[in-house]
Amino acid sequence: MGVKFRDLISPEQLRIEDLDGKTVALDAANVIYQFLSSIRQPDGTPLKDRNGRITSHLSGILYRTSALIERGIKPIYVFDGQSNILKSETLTLRREHKIESERKWKEALDEGRIEEARKFAVRSSRMSPEIVEGSKKLLKLMGIPYIQAKGEGEAQASYMVIHGDAWCVGSQDYDCLLFGAPRMVKNLTISGTRANLELIELEKVLKKLELSREQLVDLALLVGTDFNLGIKGIGAKKGLKLIKEHGDVYNALESLNVPMDVEPEILREMFLNYDFESEYKLKWHNVDKNGVLAFLCGKHDFSEERVLSALKKLKKLQTTQSNLENWF
Repeated sequence: MGVKFRDLISPEQLRIEDLDGKTVALDAANVIYQFLSSIRQPDGTPLKDRNGRITSHLSGILYRTSALIERGIKPIYVFDGQSNILKSETLTLRREHKIESERKWKEALDEGRIEEARKFAVRSSRMSPEIVEGSKKLLKLMGIPYIQAKGEGEAQASYMVIHGDAWCVGSQDYDCLLFGAPRMVKNLTISGTRANLELIELEKVLKKLELSREQLVDLALLVGTDFNLGIKGIGAKKGLKLIKEHGDVYNALESLNVPMDVEPEILREMFLNYDFESEYKLKWHNVDKNGVLAFLCGKHDFSEERVLSALKKLKKLQTTQSNLENWF
């Protein structure tokens, strides 16, 4: 879900060519949810193999990753670690919404409302441990590096950009700005030769809003994050006005004479002093073609012709690099 900053932030358009040769730290959960939501049949049913196992995420990883690499972009997937206990309420609400959406999806299907059924189906997407492990296995077979975060994947990805191991975070959520990511790119998809990329730079956001990063976090706490509900009736614009008038979240809360559901200092620490994994290796390996074919075609009923076509894009990249490890 992420913090709702859309009304405050004006992204810059970015050409796909601008990412040529650059490393992108992808928030794996964010990306995989996109695949689970969008890669579906007309009635909303996700792609499945003959045994009923969902394969939408595997399809997305194979084809999008190969498309990015073909354009010279170097993706790294960053997976969430242990969720903070404060996120449990958010996760519970999401599960409830997904269950309700699934009920409405099946109801719409039974009544023949196919277009409406797909809308509810998209909202019912869930990421199981099997989906996560399958995603990691495919990435490993493709030779694509992935990192297991200690906590939030976006925090780890932001750390990597801060320390120069990636150029930007690839995500749809603004949370990585709160974690200090200097750059984030939205809509990192490629349809044919077209892309609708949006670049957001933290320094420019802070300058435009006339805030410090700490104040940006305080603003997010008023609006609401994955870890707190925020203050009822406070949206991004009203929250910005409060922070500018009162300086920080504490004075803003005092002016409103309302409590916050979580102590602000605890929430601040989560964004400003988060735990991260520093002992990681960004190493590329040759594609295990036979392994990919056995996994996708043998186990999950993918078309061998289409899989080989995608893998050729990875092979093309390898043959143009004298030393693939010089990328990192």
